[in-house]
Amino acid sequence: MHKLANEVRASFLDFFKGKGHEVVPSSSLVPANDPTLMFTAAGMVQFKDVFTGKEQRAYTRATSSQKCIRISGKHNDLENVGVTARHHTFFEMLGNFSFGDYFKDDAIAWAWELITKVWGIPEDKLVVTVFGGEGGVPADQGAREIWKRVTGWSDDLVIDMGAKDNFWQAGDTGPCGPCTEIHFWNGDGPRDLSKFLDEPPVDGRGWMEIWNLVFMQFDRDAQGNLAPLPKPCVDTGAGLERVSSVLQGKTSNYDTDLLRSLVERAAEISGKRYTASGADDDVSMRVIADHARTTAFMIAEGIFPEKGDREYVLRRVMRRAIRHGHRLGIARPFLHEVAVQVADLMGDQYPELRERKSLIASVTEAEEVRFRETLERGIKLMDEVVSTPEIRASRVIPGDVAFKLYDTYGFPIDLTEVIARESSLTIDKDGYDAALEEQKRRSEGSKVGEAALDDVWRDAAKRLEESGAKEVRFLGYEREEGKGKIVALVRDKALASAAGAGDAIAFVTDQTPFYGESGGQVGDRGLATSASGARLTVTDTQRPIAGLFVHFATVEEGTVSVGDELSLVVDHPSRTATRRNHSATHVLHWALRKVLGEAATQKGSLVAPDRLRFDFSHPRPVTPEELRTIEDLVNDKLLTDAPVVTEVLPIDVAKKRGAMAIFGEKYGGVVRVLTMTEDSVELCGGTHARSLGEIGLFKIVSETGIAAGVRRIEGATGKNALAYVRELESTLRAAGALLKASPSDLADKVEKVIAHGKTLEKELEATKRKLAMGGEGGGGGLDAMLGRARDIPGGKALSVRVDAADAAVLREMAEKLRDKLGEAVVLVGAINGPKAQIALAVSKGLTDRYKAGELIKPIAQILGGSGGGRPDMAQAGGTHLDKLDEALEKLYAVVA
Repeated sequence: MHKLANEVRASFLDFFKGKGHEVVPSSSLVPANDPTLMFTAAGMVQFKDVFTGKEQRAYTRATSSQKCIRISGKHNDLENVGVTARHHTFFEMLGNFSFGDYFKDDAIAWAWELITKVWGIPEDKLVVTVFGGEGGVPADQGAREIWKRVTGWSDDLVIDMGAKDNFWQAGDTGPCGPCTEIHFWNGDGPRDLSKFLDEPPVDGRGWMEIWNLVFMQFDRDAQGNLAPLPKPCVDTGAGLERVSSVLQGKTSNYDTDLLRSLVERAAEISGKRYTASGADDDVSMRVIADHARTTAFMIAEGIFPEKGDREYVLRRVMRRAIRHGHRLGIARPFLHEVAVQVADLMGDQYPELRERKSLIASVTEAEEVRFRETLERGIKLMDEVVSTPEIRASRVIPGDVAFKLYDTYGFPIDLTEVIARESSLTIDKDGYDAALEEQKRRSEGSKVGEAALDDVWRDAAKRLEESGAKEVRFLGYEREEGKGKIVALVRDKALASAAGAGDAIAFVTDQTPFYGESGGQVGDRGLATSASGARLTVTDTQRPIAGLFVHFATVEEGTVSVGDELSLVVDHPSRTATRRNHSATHVLHWALRKVLGEAATQKGSLVAPDRLRFDFSHPRPVTPEELRTIEDLVNDKLLTDAPVVTEVLPIDVAKKRGAMAIFGEKYGGVVRVLTMTEDSVELCGGTHARSLGEIGLFKIVSETGIAAGVRRIEGATGKNALAYVRELESTLRAAGALLKASPSDLADKVEKVIAHGKTLEKELEATKRKLAMGGEGGGGGLDAMLGRARDIPGGKALSVRVDAADAAVLREMAEKLRDKLGEAVVLVGAINGPKAQIALAVSKGLTDRYKAGELIKPIAQILGGSGGGRPDMAQAGGTHLDKLDEALEKLYAVVA
């Protein structure tokens, strides 16, 4: 029965291929055309529109092994990862699907055949569950009878369950139906039905669900009524990790060939032994193994650790793994080593892992280095918080403290919750959420996952289909003019039949020369006219869903109606400039890989008429010398005036030719292959120059970092590049005129001006310091303050308000007053701009009794701030300027 995971996957797909199913590759972890989902969490996601009838495919049966992530929304297994034997953030889901084809009889019979005959799982280790009826919905008696017939079992092995476990629905309304689950007994001896509902222990011994068969047979309306679907469907899902554990005779997924080597790698790096128990060290090793898989797959798909929605999910996962490594005593960056092993382990099945292995390593290591810079400080702060009497008494960490750990030290809230639980504490989640919301109000947030697709585009697509076309025919590769018949017209966010002068509309034609924004290239603009005299200015063209080109326009004259034929003319200068910039990004990509290495792959782009922007993976800033070399390589290639050749080929043929796929793009079975020269061949669906010479001059305008491991180059071509150079010349001449220097002498003159300015600044600071100290000798003003000192045990205490230019002067005044008083504690404060600043100095001989870093904290709180420092010197600040005198007076109470 023993099978490696690759064999399990292959046998599943081969079995259903033999049953007439189309083997469909895994879709992306980022769902296409569905912003309601953060990640692909099930095999059915890529078939969602097929199930609902919005999309038609050439097959009615499909099978796949889908890569999935469950970290967000209702599918969130994060807290159970590493703790149980079967939960993961990343996993593969094996599935077979029927789109109005076969139903319960075949789905159940085939599942049983595969499990018992092909895989050889003993029947006496299995039970199944069916929907037992609930809330007025009848029991799935049909599934029960089919199971009894197929297995020969009695009723007691077909267990009734409620809607929570055995009734599937995507939402409050829409397709839904009962499901049946197959469970495996992972315990010793014969199956024990008395333990069926028990949660398995850490070692995984007990009952485990291995396959779920969903039967979509109803449509629920807004009143909760169920009506039979005209074409019932089947959606099944079996976790590859769980099935592999069964077929490999393991009780834990982490002991299968998919994960055990990763766990052992974590153990090796930590120098500790993995014992496959519930011990803290073992949990940490399992967490690292799981999170390394999620890290590798997400980076391979172009998701990098950042503050965006999906990006922040990756950051959370990575930082959880890093913290578990810290808990294991790993004192160096390590996660990239485990992530690279994921690429080696699964690269045959998912080639993107192997292709982007160096990128996975560099991005992962850079994120860990960044987090480790704050990890120790964050944990130290957490220790200080936990040890305070107030929190020890309340057992609750304030929300603003948890938010500070997130905002300042990069601690995701779930990581803080883990650390809190280890100290038997909870977090004021409401307070944290309030602080987070306040921050969101101050900055724009990502909208991924918050807005559903606008139904109007779906309706427009239906109108297009009703006209006899499955998609809009794009004419723009061959020409910039053409005729198209209006099949859908949108006004005020709703379908309309007509529009008149002054109306802002969107319209869809059966064919168009206008390019719809995609692949980084902006949409075309231009003019549309009709024989009846209508005139429309097209300001943009978008592709909100696959196959649909939507023109956004204003009706300048006349009226337009659905069914009208329009003459469509693309703005030629705009399209030409865009073509130059788009072709230039491909040459730039080639030059980047040549200079920086093959890991410098595209991460994103923007191609507009006036500029180009190219994002690429690279762990550090590009040096000026490298930028100059890149720019030279691009311009040298442009001077060859090589023809730009575009071919339409099957994707497998294109890849055999060495065509490079663009990072994050999704491709169909047939693709456009763009060849600049024999060493620059890429897949691209955009519009391009006819030859490299048409691009003209290429100039890099800027190079910046935009995320961990991601750099951005902005550039210009043709007349835009010439305009940029002329602007630089104009600026240079203007600066030269101001400084009375020629362009060749300008750098020397600027250097001298800066040096002179620094000298003046130093002289000014020295003058300010003398004035603050009380004149030439620095003693007059200070000596007058000494008489205010009060006696304290062991010496003197003095707290005074002064005029000080900055924190450095304030610190120096505190030290001088302390030294003049002998054994003393001295606090000085001043207002500088929008902030009140204080400095506290303690004589060395008194630091056993009075520690500056501790004394200053309650004082700083009065100012609405915080502070800290050494036992002999500490500084703080706050924004409550009117409380400075109160804060200064607080010193005497603190030392008393």
